Amino acid sequence: MPYTDKTLVCVDCGSEFVFSADDQQYHADRGFLNEPRRCRSCRAVRRAQRNGEDISVGYGQRRELFTAVCSACGKEARVPFQPRGDKPVYCSECFQTHRSYEEPRQSGARW
Repeated sequence: MPYTDKTLVCVDCGSEFVFSADDQQYHADRGFLNEPRRCRSCRAVRRAQRNGEDISVGYGQRRELFTAVCSACGKEARVPFQPRGDKPVYCSECFQTHRSYEEPRQSGARW
């Protein structure tokens, strides 16, 4: 199916941007059903917000981050939950290390 360039309007800034035929093919190949709603620069801003301290959790809400001391290396860790003190808290680097050593779950739950 041949695609043609489409001009769309960004929901954030209101500017027009082109949804190219190549991009449409890319979306179709991966099974994406919706067209992009934001221009390239607004997508970059949202991505930066998600990766920074101002994390969006949907519907305009912001996730609060808490400061804790990593149980493995002692560095400061920023976590999206209030540490209670009864379980270890890891920084992102140590979390990845401990996660890779965990045994696979044996329960029947699939999630």
